[in-house]
Amino acid sequence: MASKKVLGFTAATAALVLGLTACGNGDGGDEFTFGILYPQTGALAFLGPPQIAAAEYAISEINEAGGILGAEVPAIVEGDEAGDGAQANEAANSLVNSNVNAVIGAAASGMTQATYDTITGAEIVQCSGSNTAPDLTDIDDGGYFFRTAPSDLMSGPVLARKIVENNQLSVGIVARADDYGNGYLGAVKDELEGLGAEVVLTETYDPDATSFDSVINAVSSEEPDAVALISFEEGAQVVAELLESGLEGDQLYITDGLNDPDLGTTVNENDPSVVEGITGVAPGADNPEFNEGLRESAPDLDVFQFAPQVYDCVTAIALAAESAGSTSPADYVEHLPEISRPDGTECGTFAECRDLLENDEKIDYQGVSGNIDFDDNGDPTSATFEV
Repeated sequence: MASKKVLGFTAATAALVLGLTACGNGDGGDEFTFGILYPQTGALAFLGPPQIAAAEYAISEINEAGGILGAEVPAIVEGDEAGDGAQANEAANSLVNSNVNAVIGAAASGMTQATYDTITGAEIVQCSGSNTAPDLTDIDDGGYFFRTAPSDLMSGPVLARKIVENNQLSVGIVARADDYGNGYLGAVKDELEGLGAEVVLTETYDPDATSFDSVINAVSSEEPDAVALISFEEGAQVVAELLESGLEGDQLYITDGLNDPDLGTTVNENDPSVVEGITGVAPGADNPEFNEGLRESAPDLDVFQFAPQVYDCVTAIALAAESAGSTSPADYVEHLPEISRPDGTECGTFAECRDLLENDEKIDYQGVSGNIDFDDNGDPTSATFEV
């Protein structure tokens, strides 16, 4: 596959509120069905509601504009990745057997690693709005895997720069031992060292562990100015133990896996304020209008993490099908990069972009998460982050 292009990013500051072969349903004019693989259960279940809400919101706007190729998009077919590779792959097989035209997800990078061969091997387009592991850039996906969330090769430097900006130049990095943790760790470490900081500790842990004493002891023995913690839900226990060991909140930096509004309560039910001072970095979107629309569509939603990116997966795929004049993934997959490239006319909604395509114009879809510009590996080449 083509090598990764040089990555760039723009930083925005906001509040961190702590098989079978199937090629879709045929050609143009047929119904276009989306499947979604997301965490209904498991450690990342708190990220499930914004994933499904964003996908359904995008589909509702597509249908208001007349549907894909003039046909209304039916209800999305759901599958639970559950934070378990075997169950995620079983759900992926179910989506393939349902003859969906595209799969949104998985949410977790590890679950995509467990399922992409099933999905893309069936020549079905897969697009994740929350996969950030660098290793996904070079998977053997036949060109069928895309993501609108930035690689940790982009996120890691943002986190590292925040640490150095705060004049904390002796840093420990603690990460879960998986694709997400190892990839993010490497990106943070490289940027810190490039900025002149000293990385005094790199420690990985089993995310299924019940005790993190060895991690806490390793951090305490090095006494770093700051600790970067790369984790999912289990990281709340690591945070609690680090704070109990004497680390102050302003010494701790966390990633998108802990972007949970209930983090304080999870860390310390009796004193949620213990997390005050902690800094987090996560892919975001500087788009209040989108947030308002999604809130109206899903009034009970209280977590918006990766919702803009999921919305962009759905909309970009719909526009690729319009551009190809076909609902078949084998036909429209080549159009996905094209609808996001700078040589087209900028447009920001499905209806606007679709109308330009009908007039034989090239388009540059400006996503609600920001400009995407898919590269040859299906990765976005620009991103916005919230701090």
